[in-house]
Amino acid sequence: MPKKKTGQRKKAEKQKLRQKEIRAAKDHLEIAKFPCNAAMECERCHRKQKNRAFCYFCQSVQRLPQCAQCGKIKCMIKTGDCVIRHPGIFTTGLAMVGAICDFCEAWVCHGRRCLTSHACTCPLQDAVCAECERGVWDHGGRIFKCSFCDSFLCEDDQFEHQASCQVLESENFKCQSCNKLGQYSCLRCKTCYCEDHVRRKGFKYDKNKGIPCPKCGYETSQTKDLSMSTRSHKFGRQAQGGGGEDDDDDDYGGGASGYSYNGYAANSDEEDDDYEVSEEETDDDEEDDDEDEDDNDDSEHKD
Repeated sequence: MPKKKTGQRKKAEKQKLRQKEIRAAKDHLEIAKFPCNAAMECERCHRKQKNRAFCYFCQSVQRLPQCAQCGKIKCMIKTGDCVIRHPGIFTTGLAMVGAICDFCEAWVCHGRRCLTSHACTCPLQDAVCAECERGVWDHGGRIFKCSFCDSFLCEDDQFEHQASCQVLESENFKCQSCNKLGQYSCLRCKTCYCEDHVRRKGFKYDKNKGIPCPKCGYETSQTKDLSMSTRSHKFGRQAQGGGGEDDDDDDYGGGASGYSYNGYAANSDEEDDDYEVSEEETDDDEEDDDEDEDDNDDSEHKD
């Protein structure tokens, strides 16, 4: 019979599994949680921005810079891999930093492991916004990723892009190669594929993973599991146009009252009738006035 595990042995095995999960989680960390993409508030202008070596707005250096790899702001000399030795002294500020990353524009501490590994594993190497095509050095905000197409987005365009990301480039849900209904959709190419054309010949697919897109290789999803919509074109004429250039505008001139055409109102006939009636009434009034004046003149002569 195997020996019964003691409490200390069980505790050591649980701690070992926990440390393994922590190391594995670092490889799949969200881009918003990386220290090089952390939020920072400038001490001089008090503007919020991404973690940077210099302020994007006032170009000032922060009093307590943060390492872009390990995220620390004070070197406690626990690891002992510091390039610059400082025995018995806890370093902060510029005494802790060792370099500036060319990709994320943030400080890297003087630890040997951070200096040798950050430039190769920086998550913001190709961080160009999919909407405005700006890099890290061109704007001061943080970098995010779209939850649908996994593209880089700046802080200004993240919500606008994700609101319109699930829109296909075609006007229907049919496959691009045939007229069958597209069961699989690629959120990066914005196209649909049927069961036959989503698979390529001579390519081995993993059962535990989704089917990659035959065009870009991004993992596809089933269309029924998404809230996909098609591209729609909305044509129409302006309600109150100032006279169009086309001859077809004559067909749309009539209709509801209140619309004007060439400066005349649609209900101009009624106004003309009223105007004619008013002219007749004024003529009759003038004739009556003339007759009264003649009568008065005759009476004066008789007297």
